[in-house]
Amino acid sequence: MRNALLVYPEFPPSYWGYTYALDFVGKKSAMPPLGLLTVAALFPEHDWHLKVVDMNVEPLTDADLAWADYVFTSTMIVQKNSFYEVVRRCNQLHLPVIAGGPHPTSYREEIKHEAGGVVSHFIGGEVEHIFQDFLTDLLHGTAQEVYEGPRTQNKVQTDITKTPVPRYDLIRLEDYNSMAVQFSRGCPFDCEFCDITKLFGRVPRTKTNAQFLAEFDRLYALGWRHSVFVVDDNFIGNKRDAMRLLPAIAAWQQARDYPFGLSTETSVNLVEIPGMLDAMADAGFIMTFIGIESPNDAALATTVKKQNTSREETAREYLLRAIHTIQAHGIEVTAGFIIGLDQDTEFQSHIDFIQQAGIQQAMTGLLMALKKTNFYNRLEHEGRLLHESSGNNVSVELNFVPELDREVLIREYKRVLRELYDPGLKHYFARCLTLFDHLQPRQRLVRIRKAEMRALMKSIWRQLLSRKQGPTYLWFLVRVLLRSPRMVPNAVRMAIMGYHFEQVTQQQIAMDDFKQSLASELDTFQRTVSRFAKAQSNRIGEIGLRTQHLLARVRTQYEAIHEDCRYGVWDTLEVFQQSVFTQYLEAELHVFKDTVSRSAQAHTDRLDDVRTCVHHLFTRVQAQYDQIHHDVRSNVQDTLDTFRSAVKRHLEQGFSRVRVTGDAEEKVC
Repeated sequence: MRNALLVYPEFPPSYWGYTYALDFVGKKSAMPPLGLLTVAALFPEHDWHLKVVDMNVEPLTDADLAWADYVFTSTMIVQKNSFYEVVRRCNQLHLPVIAGGPHPTSYREEIKHEAGGVVSHFIGGEVEHIFQDFLTDLLHGTAQEVYEGPRTQNKVQTDITKTPVPRYDLIRLEDYNSMAVQFSRGCPFDCEFCDITKLFGRVPRTKTNAQFLAEFDRLYALGWRHSVFVVDDNFIGNKRDAMRLLPAIAAWQQARDYPFGLSTETSVNLVEIPGMLDAMADAGFIMTFIGIESPNDAALATTVKKQNTSREETAREYLLRAIHTIQAHGIEVTAGFIIGLDQDTEFQSHIDFIQQAGIQQAMTGLLMALKKTNFYNRLEHEGRLLHESSGNNVSVELNFVPELDREVLIREYKRVLRELYDPGLKHYFARCLTLFDHLQPRQRLVRIRKAEMRALMKSIWRQLLSRKQGPTYLWFLVRVLLRSPRMVPNAVRMAIMGYHFEQVTQQQIAMDDFKQSLASELDTFQRTVSRFAKAQSNRIGEIGLRTQHLLARVRTQYEAIHEDCRYGVWDTLEVFQQSVFTQYLEAELHVFKDTVSRSAQAHTDRLDDVRTCVHHLFTRVQAQYDQIHHDVRSNVQDTLDTFRSAVKRHLEQGFSRVRVTGDAEEKVC
């Protein structure tokens, strides 16, 4: 029997992860790694022992790695930094790494250059029809480097009616806020910026009713009685099969008194399919995510989002009517919006639309060019592509040249975020009230559990009693009590979600402000050093003092960023501190060379002065080194070593009897 460790790398904080809301309800992660759990079900039980480590729930320990014979990972692009760390740790222990998921599928060559380690085997695309062959080859020592799921140029050929029930028994269900199931793969729409059709095709393939409900049965048998997210990229992509499934879900739910609150993703043409909304509401769907992207016709046409437009009315009018229609069936609409689409020239229209539609969870991000998408290919052809995407659509980062001026676009993006999720959540609570005006939920008993009561207490403590959100939160609750008292539990839930969105927004903006601040600080420092380029030793103290104050100031700003979000500024901070420290050392070296040159003519009677000079030099350098944040301190070691070598070389040239030793040097080393 072999031991297979299935590792799910960590996500950075984002709107999607609900990081700051999970603590209210005592959960560790939003959803389990459904892909890995499905892969786990493909292992022959008689050949393998399995263990799942979701790094969003628990750390990957040395003991976990010591247990494993092989490490299997599944990642999206945004998880790549954590994934690369897993690869490096496995390589140190000579553990083979098998990588699958969207990131390795699309970025295999980039992983080989960026990971800082070796991935033994890549499994691309959908794995159901190739995994057994791979495992056989692996155990026989004949496994190839790359395996690809079957597909033609235009069609994915995996038959998902053969997909087994995921191994939910391998995780602690109570660690998660929601469970995840899947009904279909693929989407009939080919939006320019989206990679779903490149990964899963344009012909949605579906599971059978019995197959899908077997996943419900497994979760129910394991004791789950909470939210379930149907993770399809477009649940109604195959509308015939969706309509076939929904009555079966409704019957299953009714027989068990609706144990699951269901959510999913759909396209907005949901409202055009006769009977679909009623069928979804009967089945227990209470939320759907829709990609709105923009309320403007020209931008939607450019990005090939025709399903969001209408011949009879403007896109804004059509989308607003559609959203309110969905809400009237008791289904909340959360939505994605993109800042930076070609043909979008202003973004106040986005803010106004979101407020009027009552979309409290508006996932608003900068446009990214993902590899293999039509948008990526167009930008590459037009010469507008800059680099690969980070995969984090809430980061203040562009990997292409936009139509609008870059600085204008980023400034507008940050303005949109600040208005949607202002510190007091005034606009957010206003959207929630607008939603309640339109939302007509089905009359079902709302279960208040211990987790909900704990969340209420924490929400009162952190939000209602806070100076930042307390006044608007109180105003919001009073309005809900007066207008829709049965919606109070939803109101508290939305307030907690608002807390999360505000936290993520402020951190993302703080990270970009920090980057901009570093650019300005570096420019000022370079001009200061340039003025002192020919300074004698009496001016080096001023340069040193300025350097020390600058590094200390930057250190304080960096530590003000939440530790979960600092990953987003590491590269910028590293370059900044490297530049500042290098220029400071160059100034010190310039003065030191001058001192050595002037002292070289008096070998004997100036040796003590030179030794004192060296001691003071390294003491000053140590003081600057101590101001560099420990997160990136190791990255300046090469610069420091080069400086020390230069000092030694100049001393040896001028004073053959002087050795560079002493406590100061040893401390710096």
